[in-house]
Amino acid sequence: MARCSIEVEHLSHGANPIPAACRVGNVIMTGGIAGGDPANGVVPNDARIQVAHAFTNLRRILAAASASSDDVVKVSITVRTFDLRAAINEEWLAMFPDAASRPARHVTRYDHFGGNIALQLEAFAVTEDDRA
Repeated sequence: MARCSIEVEHLSHGANPIPAACRVGNVIMTGGIAGGDPANGVVPNDARIQVAHAFTNLRRILAAASASSDDVVKVSITVRTFDLRAAINEEWLAMFPDAASRPARHVTRYDHFGGNIALQLEAFAVTEDDRA
């Protein structure tokens, strides 16, 4: 199976040559997904807005990889502060409304984000086939 980089507009890693995600067969792994505005990539100062943008950006990456939220197995969330938990839960429930069908999730606190970045998501997804 060939590895395929997944690129999404306004979701670059700056000068680093890193794709938004990677797909091999039916497995998709994202890189770090920050809360930049999907329209222009600018990270707003409001951390709650960053949370909403991060989940929107996750959806965009999944769509670019021919996947959906139904294919997500685990989401790792790294936050500057645990005060974002309510905002994360709000977006989480919007993206994964069925309590009987939610991916695993883990939240870790990290103090060394650059600039005003308040969080990053990483997701692991498995599709039913190796569509690309």
